[in-house]
Amino acid sequence: MKHDEDEPIHLISIPEISGVTGYDRSMEPGEYAQRAAEWAGYPISDRQIETLTTYSGWLIDEAIPAGGLGPREGARIWARHVADSLTFASAWDEAPPEILDVGSGVGLPGIPLAILWPESVVTVLDRGGRRIRLLHRIVRILAIPNIVVAQGDVFSVADEWHGMTFRGAVKPPEGIGLAARLLEPGATAAFGLSRKEQRPDVADDLINLAGALGMEADVYQVPAEILDGASWLLRMRFDG
Repeated sequence: MKHDEDEPIHLISIPEISGVTGYDRSMEPGEYAQRAAEWAGYPISDRQIETLTTYSGWLIDEAIPAGGLGPREGARIWARHVADSLTFASAWDEAPPEILDVGSGVGLPGIPLAILWPESVVTVLDRGGRRIRLLHRIVRILAIPNIVVAQGDVFSVADEWHGMTFRGAVKPPEGIGLAARLLEPGATAAFGLSRKEQRPDVADDLINLAGALGMEADVYQVPAEILDGASWLLRMRFDG
């Protein structure tokens, strides 16, 4: 479906869908973002929540119909996608000057992080032409100056980066190899590993692989009460 570039986004309420495990309907949607940002160690303003609300509405109105997310994801846009993206910020003690969001798709986690960190330049990288067009559109709608949209294959990237994020675009061992190759000395990468309650079975293997490539790594849990269930992140730091 073609959209006029100046067409406003119409925000819609989160639908009631049965069978969404852990979804807390007693909470206002923005409360998920507030809780996730505070848990990650960063303050978030009402204005930032408003921008995230516009973004979440666009995900429901346009990204889902375009195939950028699954058709049932509208019911949990905040907990499973927007707030989940904000938890990636916990990998950094302070906002990095820049990050590369690998395989960003429709901007997850890169766009929520760019909203949370207005002084950080966030490059959202994806290979797909349709997803790139969607990314250009939402960046225009949000009018956020610190987002750069880039089309390409991460395995062809040669620059060094102050930070990297991965949310399912590549397999964990590939992400570790990319982080070891592309991170600047002292830089950090965050990889979303799992949305299950149990610690991933491969956690220790991944930590050991990162160590073999010269990085310090740890796997830690985002508590279930922060989102709509537990999640696990792999944090890697390249000391150079």
